[in-house]
Amino acid sequence: MRTFLLSLFIPALFLIFFVSAVTAADKDADVTVLIYHRFGEERYPTTNVAVERFREQMEFLREHDYKVIPLETLVQHLQEGRKLPEKGVVITIDDGYKSVYENAWPVLKVFNYPFTVFLYVKATENRHSDYMTWEQVREMKEAGIDFQNHGFTHEHMAFVPPGMDMDDYRTWIRADLAASTKVLSEEFKERPRFFAVPYGEYNEIVLDEIRAFGYEAIVLQDPGSISSDTDPFAIPREPILGNEWSSMEHFQMVLERVDLPISQEVPAAGQLSDNKPIRFGAHLLYPDRYVPGTVGIYVSELGWQRATIEDSFASIANSSPLKRRINRAAVSAREKESGRTAIRFWMLVGE
Repeated sequence: MRTFLLSLFIPALFLIFFVSAVTAADKDADVTVLIYHRFGEERYPTTNVAVERFREQMEFLREHDYKVIPLETLVQHLQEGRKLPEKGVVITIDDGYKSVYENAWPVLKVFNYPFTVFLYVKATENRHSDYMTWEQVREMKEAGIDFQNHGFTHEHMAFVPPGMDMDDYRTWIRADLAASTKVLSEEFKERPRFFAVPYGEYNEIVLDEIRAFGYEAIVLQDPGSISSDTDPFAIPREPILGNEWSSMEHFQMVLERVDLPISQEVPAAGQLSDNKPIRFGAHLLYPDRYVPGTVGIYVSELGWQRATIEDSFASIANSSPLKRRINRAAVSAREKESGRTAIRFWMLVGE
């Protein structure tokens, strides 16, 4: 989790420069998917949100006319190319800790908000004391709560285990998918449809194997919003956790962000072929949407830098090898019409 938080750190100067208040309605609606983990568990400060703060956030959604929709509804809209709901929000919770049952669910009941829990299956199977029991899961499921797959062993899937070749690696991923899918299918009498990648770490092989296993959507831990240009097999989510990232200031900020549609990421998301890329950047699908001079490129190790743009390709030059096993890259700009921050992240996995 420390690596996760560090890889997502956005310097305060960037936020001051790029984030501005909403001044006009978006041309197209965007949806924000929130991701939570623990509730009222102060022993785990990096993944926790205080219960009172969580209640305050849910009240904020209601008071400001946000529409909390099921994950299934969002996926259907993306699959069918339908217009996304205005001010749409999806609530997701990873792992299935006991505090979801004890602390989060009572709050969500009050607001009658739908939400999805992605279960770390082995922890529930082994009756780990920090996790919900099957009896608690069944109670929530019978009450209409959506449960989906977060993997059986909750391994770092983006890294090839020592001694494995690519065939062994794919077999290893498939075995974990098969084990978790089997348990959930038998428990719920229906096959899970959506998959949350453990730790948010992925490469092209991981995503390919999950798709091939028949899952309809994959949710990540890359921050950002969802637009009609979002791939349902790479849905970003905004983490709400820790002291800073569960603050109301941060919560309101991520709700105001919008997607920045791109293609041709350089380097492409996933495994790096070279730990010293000569450029970082992406092709902007709608370059005219953004205020000139506000386009920036982010890499975890390098921070934010102002991008140069040529033929709709925004990029920065690079002369330094990447040292971290995981980096997140991003492109961001300010929309002309709304004044909102538009942003899109992708993950880079070192050799």
